[in-house]
Amino acid sequence: MPKTPAKTLAKKARTKSPPKAARPASDAARPATAAARPASAAARPANDAARPADAERSPFLTALGERVRELRARRSLTRRAVAQAAQVSERHLANLEYGIGNASILVLVQVAAALQCSLAELMGDVTTTSPEWLSIRELLEDRDATALRRARIAMGELFGAGGASQARSPRIALIGLRGAGKTTLGQRLADDLGCPFVELSREIEKLAGCSVAEIQALYGMNAYRRYERRALDAAIQNHPEAVLAVPGGLVSDAATFNRLLTHCTTLWLKADPEHHMQRVVAQGDMRPMATSKEAMQDLRGILDGRAAFYSKADLTLDTSAAPLEATFEALRSMVRQTLALPA
Repeated sequence: MPKTPAKTLAKKARTKSPPKAARPASDAARPATAAARPASAAARPANDAARPADAERSPFLTALGERVRELRARRSLTRRAVAQAAQVSERHLANLEYGIGNASILVLVQVAAALQCSLAELMGDVTTTSPEWLSIRELLEDRDATALRRARIAMGELFGAGGASQARSPRIALIGLRGAGKTTLGQRLADDLGCPFVELSREIEKLAGCSVAEIQALYGMNAYRRYERRALDAAIQNHPEAVLAVPGGLVSDAATFNRLLTHCTTLWLKADPEHHMQRVVAQGDMRPMATSKEAMQDLRGILDGRAAFYSKADLTLDTSAAPLEATFEALRSMVRQTLALPA
């Protein structure tokens, strides 16, 4: 029988499968890899345990989260709406609000844009842009509300933006949340004073050519705020004497609110959250109850977020304290006394 050439034997040796005895060595390595997995899984509880408890959370992140919640409530925005506008997940935003989300600077920029505020305001310090700002802040720091009001009035006189020595404007602006009675009481007050009644929301719709809801849905909240400012400027220019019913969220824009305080005698129509809700529902608007199971909690949050701004008004009247007729008589008397008109 002829011998097989050496080259042929070598070729067969190269193509032949590894011997079976060698395979267990490879298989034997697998348990080691599998054994490593529990170590990774065991590390997960450690990560969860590292998440700070309430008492151990970073004070800075906690304060940042509180500011985000306050700004969101002041603007009547849901967490979902802000998350969508900021292009972040709702869970990520929730972590940020509760002080357990160490968000990147880019995420904070997106959240600030969604809340229509500057990053400096979101971070809690808007007075670091110059030495003069720092000096003014130092003078005003730790002053109570009464002292700060005096400072604002004095600055208004200094810069020609109204002050204590300026006569009360016969242009009355009613501020407060929807359901406070701005339209009902405002129309009656205008009739009593013999001046026009201007509902600023209707003026905004005339300027935009569509409803307030459509403005916000099509163009966004920033565009709505611009229409709001234009409508207020037009009302101030066209009506030296009038009663204005002002949208509840106008106070969220500091520049527009300052203009209102300067050119109008402002009056906060204040009501309990329950009365606000009852009146809105009585008007046939069931959206608050339909869109949120926590509607009352949301309403309280909005009131808490805006109360400090509403309280800057020249006058305040609680519309929950008495029936409509008695409330109107109190309003009429308050306004006529303030404007030095006969009772």
